[in-house]
Amino acid sequence: MLHSYSFSNFQSFREKTTVDLRLNQKTSMTDWMAVAASGQQLSKLMAIIGPNGSGKTALLKPLPFLNWFMANSFQSQPDALIPLAPHFSSPDQPSEFEVFLDFDGKLWRYELRCTQKRVLHEALYVRRDRFNYVFVREWDDKSKAFRVKQQEFGMPPREAKKVRENASLISTAAQYGVPLASRIAANYVNSNVQFMGRRLLDEAALLTAAKYFAAQPEHNTKMSALLASWDLGLSDVDIREIPAASPEEPSKTVWYPFGRHKSAQSEILLPFAVESSGTQAAFVLLSHLLQTLEIGGLAVIDEFENDLHPHMLEPILDLFGNPATNPHDAQLIFTCHAVEVLNLIHKSQVTLVEKSEDCESAACRLDEVEGIRNDDNYYAKYMAGAYGAIPNF
Repeated sequence: MLHSYSFSNFQSFREKTTVDLRLNQKTSMTDWMAVAASGQQLSKLMAIIGPNGSGKTALLKPLPFLNWFMANSFQSQPDALIPLAPHFSSPDQPSEFEVFLDFDGKLWRYELRCTQKRVLHEALYVRRDRFNYVFVREWDDKSKAFRVKQQEFGMPPREAKKVRENASLISTAAQYGVPLASRIAANYVNSNVQFMGRRLLDEAALLTAAKYFAAQPEHNTKMSALLASWDLGLSDVDIREIPAASPEEPSKTVWYPFGRHKSAQSEILLPFAVESSGTQAAFVLLSHLLQTLEIGGLAVIDEFENDLHPHMLEPILDLFGNPATNPHDAQLIFTCHAVEVLNLIHKSQVTLVEKSEDCESAACRLDEVEGIRNDDNYYAKYMAGAYGAIPNF
């Protein structure tokens, strides 16, 4: 489970910023909270709220970026830039990242400092009595090479020194079959966010989700049952393989979703292209969430309620609170404009984001706001501007 992540000089955030899912021991536990293997109480949800342009999406981006870097950066071309953008005021300074998480029953810390051109520092630590390094990799500007030290990591030392400047040691070690690296490089983060921002809800997104559900019959059944139970006018969803021929690929086919609608007299099958945008959004969203719930991973979703009715928030969030649907304590971090979510979750499960006149974003957890009380009406006070992070007109 994720404990926290921090970063600096990344997108609209120049100063060090932390998103913290840890809870203090006095917090009354709810279904949207869990105790990690390390004994730390953690939130399974974090809602990120703020006005347009404040930096909410940028606050999410370190997680899919780090997941890609640790899992797939080995596949980059040797001369490719590392896909990150520093704050425009510090273009020549490195970006820095730090993550704490429970994994394999232990608490780990991962560090990365890099520019678009190269890694400057990469390290992995595990806590026993204290944090001990598993590996530390440092760029030596004089020798134009990396210094690498390891303890029980298992990558051949000669190969570790040859890891490319734009690739992670973990991603590369996984290619050599290093067991720990292979486990870390598995895809535990599922997100609709990429380097340029949120992936659009378009035909490509429908086809990707349909292909996933076609390959996962159990999740397909769950998705159909959930959409039907959420009163979207559907009785079922059919995933069918249909022709998609082109001159270049005359035999090409794709998987495509069709909504089944029943009345007292008849039944009709409609292609998802003519379903409501809310139905389409819920279909694509579930392709992300059900994967995460299956493995106990982390879902990182931008504009979580996009095209959905506000009343849909609670039943979707309940997928993470119900042990039957979330047996492995999967977590969800999401941005949201439907501030009705403040009526549902604890103050420690909300992060507020705003941007200064100098175009620098800042974030803080709602329970860090001075003067906040447990019996406050968080929704009413937020709407009244008591916490900041609202549009200025």
